[in-house]
Amino acid sequence: MYARSTTVHADPQRIDAGIANVRDEVMPAVQSMPGCMGLSMLCDRDSGRCIVTTSWDSEESMSASREAVRAMRQQAVDVMGGQFDVQEWEITVLHRAHQAPEGACCRVTWTRGDPARMDDMTETFRTGILPRLDEIPGFCSVSSMGDRQTGMGVLTATYDDRSSLERSAEAVRGMREQFTQQMGLEVTDMAEFELVIHHLRVPEMA
Repeated sequence: MYARSTTVHADPQRIDAGIANVRDEVMPAVQSMPGCMGLSMLCDRDSGRCIVTTSWDSEESMSASREAVRAMRQQAVDVMGGQFDVQEWEITVLHRAHQAPEGACCRVTWTRGDPARMDDMTETFRTGILPRLDEIPGFCSVSSMGDRQTGMGVLTATYDDRSSLERSAEAVRGMREQFTQQMGLEVTDMAEFELVIHHLRVPEMA
């Protein structure tokens, strides 16, 4: 499974218009493309940072969609204002404790590590971290994605609501410090978002 994420540094005043554009224009068009497994959108209304992620059943499907999504991406960015950047990933873990409800929030952590250790990191995460996340009240799901060329990775953990996200911070901090130290990872960025669109059909990968 693969994913393409487009990060838009939008005008905070235009985020609702951007959400409507992605929901009503982009999502139906993308979901009709061969191999598409859905779309999600995260927003930080304070900073204006939004992340739209499309998932694909193979690297070939994702590659074949690049040209078709370019115009839609530009239109969405024009609606929201600001700049954007695009990254493509291999999905290494996807685990759902339960479906995310309305009002769900996410903590996203970006890392950099040794590309040669990606499979080792994935296995360590599955066996050492997933069972502990399942014990956190309000935990919904987690996805881990990586780039085997650069060693960049991104982990998205979703919680029932903002308060569940905030209450999880201390427990998750300990797990993160232990895991990144064990795997030789550098945390390059971390942010919290609302999950405003959640239409991913990626099967469980844990």
